[in-house]
Amino acid sequence: NEHVVSGAEKITVSMLDGNSYPAKYIGGDAELDIAVIKIDPDGIDLPIVELGESNSLRIGEWAVAIGNPFGLKHTVTLGVISAVGRQLPKPDGNGVYSNLIQTDAAINPGNSGGPLLNIHGQVIGINTAIISSDVGTSLGFAIPIDVALRFVDSIIETGSVQRAYLGVYMDTVTEAISRSLGLKVDSGALITDVVPDSAAEKAGVKPQDVIIGFENLEITNSSELRAAVLNYPAGSEVKITIDRFGERIVLTVVLGSLSQESESSSLDDIEESETFESSLGVSVSDITPEDRERLGLPSEFKGVVVRKVDSEGITYRLGISKDDVITRLSINGNQEPIENANGFKASAEKIKKGDYVAFFAYRNGVRFVASFQF
Repeated sequence: NEHVVSGAEKITVSMLDGNSYPAKYIGGDAELDIAVIKIDPDGIDLPIVELGESNSLRIGEWAVAIGNPFGLKHTVTLGVISAVGRQLPKPDGNGVYSNLIQTDAAINPGNSGGPLLNIHGQVIGINTAIISSDVGTSLGFAIPIDVALRFVDSIIETGSVQRAYLGVYMDTVTEAISRSLGLKVDSGALITDVVPDSAAEKAGVKPQDVIIGFENLEITNSSELRAAVLNYPAGSEVKITIDRFGERIVLTVVLGSLSQESESSSLDDIEESETFESSLGVSVSDITPEDRERLGLPSEFKGVVVRKVDSEGITYRLGISKDDVITRLSINGNQEPIENANGFKASAEKIKKGDYVAFFAYRNGVRFVASFQF
């Protein structure tokens, strides 16, 4: 798992015979939570585990988890495949794990990155997450091996993955949205707009369509759709199920590349800038094409995305949150539009002690103002 090795100063791989080898981090992806490391066995012919298939798993078949829970090396636990295609919010609240295998084989802290095997000893998943013991027991989750294998070659060659891009602006269907728009479903990912010449437009997706299925996954909200798209590399052909005011339609989509979209985006006209961490207790950066798709921001929408909020800062107490979009900054009544991180930095650096400051922000379709005295 990426969360196991990312940022590690030293990685060591220990073998069952007691030998250990230093490992090199090749690359990985935090969204998918997969990573590749490499060891040099110095000419020794090491045994390898056979890879299986996760797409053909059946509920109730045997599952074996191996790992080092709580530092107890080479622990083996036994269970069954409880479910497939599970969607699970990430512990940090930043996105969703998509298409996970659920098992009741005991998985505990320290199991992450270990294999989930079938009865034939073939790897069918990478142990990744558990439900807190305060909530439930015997609920472990693994990334399907077929998902990981889609990206391994890219990670080995480039150290990263080429993200897929659907090309839609979206929101989650709620009761209020469903009633106001006359939708025929009460859950799913509502398409608020479609990017011109994108994969979605080419496939026939239209505004106010509701995506309710992606391949074999049920889609109940926009976060699940975004996570499902990221489970496939650019160029993959997938089937999506939409509800168009009661009509169920299955469309075939060839996913685009997020990197290509970034290159062709109007953001090229904006001077590139790194994340800016201000004395106001908030870190911001430019809106990316991925942000626009994830947060449902039209191409003409300008501002900066909040990447991090200091829990000790004034902005935290005002209710500013990660993924809010700041569009305007007012200092003592002088309002300045914010188009990018450099603009925010220039405005924020003008603020002096005693000034009256207001953030004009946007969150989930709602605009609001947060004001304070600095």
